[in-house]
Amino acid sequence: MTVTATPPASTPVRPAAPAEPRARFVDLVAAEWIKLWSLRSTPWAFLGSALAIIGFNVFTAYNDYSNWPSWSAQQKAEFMPNWAMLDSFTDAAVLCLMLTASAIGALTVVGEYGTGLIRTTFTAVPARRSVMSAKVLVVTVVTTGLGLAAALGSFWLTQAILSGRDAGLSLTDTGVIPSLLGSALAAPVAALVGMAVGALVRASAATMGVSFALLLLVPMGVSDDHYGTAVVDHLLPYSAWARLIQVVEKPAHFPWSESGAWAVYAVWALVSVVITVFAVQRRDQ
Repeated sequence: MTVTATPPASTPVRPAAPAEPRARFVDLVAAEWIKLWSLRSTPWAFLGSALAIIGFNVFTAYNDYSNWPSWSAQQKAEFMPNWAMLDSFTDAAVLCLMLTASAIGALTVVGEYGTGLIRTTFTAVPARRSVMSAKVLVVTVVTTGLGLAAALGSFWLTQAILSGRDAGLSLTDTGVIPSLLGSALAAPVAALVGMAVGALVRASAATMGVSFALLLLVPMGVSDDHYGTAVVDHLLPYSAWARLIQVVEKPAHFPWSESGAWAVYAVWALVSVVITVFAVQRRDQ
């Protein structure tokens, strides 16, 4: 009798699971947008800083409005247009704006490193430079919005007060628009600096300290009275803002152009973006 061997039953081959599509850049931007606004402190930080900035400027303008009758004819003549423009965005206001914006930019980076969420983010999206580019775009947009709101709101209110003394400016006056843009764009520049420092340092307290020193303390420690310090001074974002806020160029030991101040803004922003995007390529913590 012949026995026929039965071949073993073959194991059914399951179809391979379809590969998960790569995250699109627009999806990364949406994710970073949600991360930023999911924190309840975010809208309050924006609102509080905008009100503080506008408050500084309105107080200064009202003070000048009140003191106007006691000023000499020369003081009144010198007030227009540079001091009238500076009333719309004072030193205290730009320091507050830059500090707030740099803190927002820094926290979008160091916040994830502090909680360890950055590992999850990079596991889900291995394209690290794309993730950081999305962060840069979101931070740039929201801080530009903050800067524009603060600059335009301050200008409208302060010049309305000063117009009671026939000392107010309008948007159509020469040099006003560039000055307002210089004040508004100080916010995204400071935010990008904060992001770059955060990507390098990755510790909240140290990041805030370094950002504060770069944006605020160093400019206070140098002057443009001597050539060497003037070169350093003219390379700083705060000093670039101080040049851009001038509707009419003032006499200086070492004068510099408005285009030079815009170039300082651009270089700081570009270098900060490059550092933020590339510093995380091989580091998780």
